[in-house]
Amino acid sequence: MEIIVTLIIGAIAGWLGSLIFSGSSLGLIGNIVVGILGSFVGYWLLGKLGISLGEGVIGAILTGAIGAIVILAIINLLFRGKAN
Repeated sequence: MEIIVTLIIGAIAGWLGSLIFSGSSLGLIGNIVVGILGSFVGYWLLGKLGISLGEGVIGAILTGAIGAIVILAIINLLFRGKAN
């Protein structure tokens, strides 16, 4: 059951990140992967800054979305020049 909750939170966080970062949607699987990885990045980054968005599902989604935005920004910087 925990893996299903993790996948759902990751999907929501990745989707929110793609909405906030100018529509950079990677599809459902991509959003789940970016959201889960974004959670790790978000918890690490916010921990270094001394910021906590709280416990529970909402805090996890917001932290994952912030991390997903960071990951999407890095992906955009790396692959922006290759599309032109």
